[in-house]
Amino acid sequence: MEKEKHRISDVLRERDTERRNESYNEYVKQVTPVFSTAANCVKAFVIGGLICVAGQGLTSIYLDRVQDLENAKAYTTVSLVFLSILLTGLGIYQKLAKFGGAGTLVPITGFANSVAAPAVEYKKEGQVFGIGCKVFTIAGPVILYGMFSSWVLGLIYYIIQIIR
Repeated sequence: MEKEKHRISDVLRERDTERRNESYNEYVKQVTPVFSTAANCVKAFVIGGLICVAGQGLTSIYLDRVQDLENAKAYTTVSLVFLSILLTGLGIYQKLAKFGGAGTLVPITGFANSVAAPAVEYKKEGQVFGIGCKVFTIAGPVILYGMFSSWVLGLIYYIIQIIR
């Protein structure tokens, strides 16, 4: 017997709670995509690795030009942030993230994308209520808890230094 296809409208119309729950669970199974964990891990590894290789390549290029490792690292950071924001604005970073998953969360590029993506998405709502209000929707908690944990760790370090 062929498995019955469930539509969400049919699920919502069902009056019997138990049958509605069963129908809903079947509907969720039908529409939930099936992924291969191993394939996703390989894709994330490759994409994350390529981002890191690009960063190392930029560092080597800048080091060759400026002859100072600290400046080369700073230029690399700025370049990776710029490229991430540019690719986000062009809609390429999202496609890369869809393919590479967690591999695109390499800290500097993933963070730049998380700041730029809401700005691009909400630009139609205006400068203040769109971009201004939504730009830190995703990155805000990261900044908040990052700064708070840095403060707490700094305080602990300070106390340890006093005790010694």
